[in-house]
Amino acid sequence: MKVNQILPDKRQTILEVLYRSNGEPVSGVKISEATGISRVAVWKHIKALKQAGVDIKGLPTGYQLQDTGNLLYPFCFPTHLQEKIFHFPELDSTMDQARKIARQGLQHAGCVIAEVQTASRGRLNRPWASARGGLWFTLILKPDLPPPLAWTMNFAASACMAEVLAGLFDLDVRVKWPNDLLLKGRKLSGLLAEMETRADMVNFLFLGIGLNVNNEPESNQYQAISLKTALGKSVSRKQILIRFLDLFESRISSVDPARIISRWKERTGTIGSDVRVQTHDRVYEGKALDVDDSGALIVQGRDGITRKIIYGDCFHA
Repeated sequence: MKVNQILPDKRQTILEVLYRSNGEPVSGVKISEATGISRVAVWKHIKALKQAGVDIKGLPTGYQLQDTGNLLYPFCFPTHLQEKIFHFPELDSTMDQARKIARQGLQHAGCVIAEVQTASRGRLNRPWASARGGLWFTLILKPDLPPPLAWTMNFAASACMAEVLAGLFDLDVRVKWPNDLLLKGRKLSGLLAEMETRADMVNFLFLGIGLNVNNEPESNQYQAISLKTALGKSVSRKQILIRFLDLFESRISSVDPARIISRWKERTGTIGSDVRVQTHDRVYEGKALDVDDSGALIVQGRDGITRKIIYGDCFHA
């Protein structure tokens, strides 16, 4: 069985038959013929798919797949992306699953997707809410980079996602140093990078991305927002992911830190803002002046001293 074929074979076939009908209902008889199982077995498999969150409507003329723009199974993607997609109905963490898949000898970049994450994490192991309707995925990358340049992947990814969302939905999405996306000053997306090294080079880089799409992350505890909330309607997660994967791959085909930083700055919401940056042992407050070609944040403190901050959590005042 292919590593990205994690549905039972019959359910995979049923979904493909429904998906390729272009929204038209498909009778139980036709599905039975395509799968080689009885109509009762077809009904049981469809029931299981619905319980897993797939929106399938039963009609007098057959079964109809709803909301195909939000299906993220490999066969829903263009041919050049299908072998890269690893879809799971539920995972503890796409980051942890990505590590397992990478160790199976993956030879190309991959994208591990979960409809729901039960133990997802953000920076500093903070919990990240990952309810159904969001876009939760981890990229498995094998960049030809030394560890000190691994940060370029984060900056490239956040700038690419901001660009994709601005282009698709005409939204003013801003990047926040070092790796968040903001919309109307609220958190729309977060990124988390983890890497494994071999000798003096990156062996694997795992880039986890959580994007609030059709979920409702707003609460008194978290200043978050989703695309659905901002736009007043649901949107296609598949369209977002296809655009992002294609753009990101083109941007990292030749790693140029200065160019990556330049594109990131075009989308910045941090430079020029009053910020509070928390490192492992200190808190710095002041104005963000710039991000240099090493990805470090340049902050002029309230004491008048300009500092270069390599790592930390940044909060806009």
